[in-house]
Amino acid sequence: MPKSEFDGFPKECIRFYKGLKKNNTKLWFKEHRGEFDNYVMTPARIFVGEMGARLKKLSSEVHADPRVDKSIFRIFRDTRFSKDKTRYKTHLGIWFWEGDGPRMECSGFYFHLDPPKLMLGVGIYMFPSHMIDEYRNSVVHEKYGKELTGIISRISKIPGCNIGRRHYKRLPRGFDPDHRNAELLMMNGFYGGIETTIPQELYTSGITDYCYDKYKPFLPLHKWIVGVTKRAKKTR
Repeated sequence: MPKSEFDGFPKECIRFYKGLKKNNTKLWFKEHRGEFDNYVMTPARIFVGEMGARLKKLSSEVHADPRVDKSIFRIFRDTRFSKDKTRYKTHLGIWFWEGDGPRMECSGFYFHLDPPKLMLGVGIYMFPSHMIDEYRNSVVHEKYGKELTGIISRISKIPGCNIGRRHYKRLPRGFDPDHRNAELLMMNGFYGGIETTIPQELYTSGITDYCYDKYKPFLPLHKWIVGVTKRAKKTR
């Protein structure tokens, strides 16, 4: 694959992950490392540049960094505190974030390729501890809470839309259980997105247009969360 031009992800990328799911061992990965480098990492790096340029048209401060542990998630699993000791992730995760804090403490645009599915999400998976109070206050705020209600109403109409992530079973102390946004107070992260079977666009340069069109309707949610992040920073 030419390094100066993005032609989509090759079908060998999908084949690699299907093989990894069946053979999640150090030996198998070592034998297929060349496939991972050529058919996963090379197109992923180019995609980060192409997709990042498109996303900057939606929000100029989006970060797109084609390094591992930046926009591209590492394939090695952290098994230190997990009962699941499988060595490798069987999906490709790519992250475009907005904010000057740690990347996973910022809202952003997520690309998750897990054959035979593709998931595209926008938001933040889990709020850092310093952000949760500002999130809750924003949820019940006269202005910000009303904005969020409207955003949820609109994105809920997107075919296949999923909204998450509820974590707590009880309402936090001090909040009105009858507030119109009370259910949202039990979230410890907030994101919206869709999951589909892998589209044919994945194998062409058209995957950037495809993702852009799917991300764009969720931009108001992203911007709302970015606002929470900025206000939380001021109160630290």
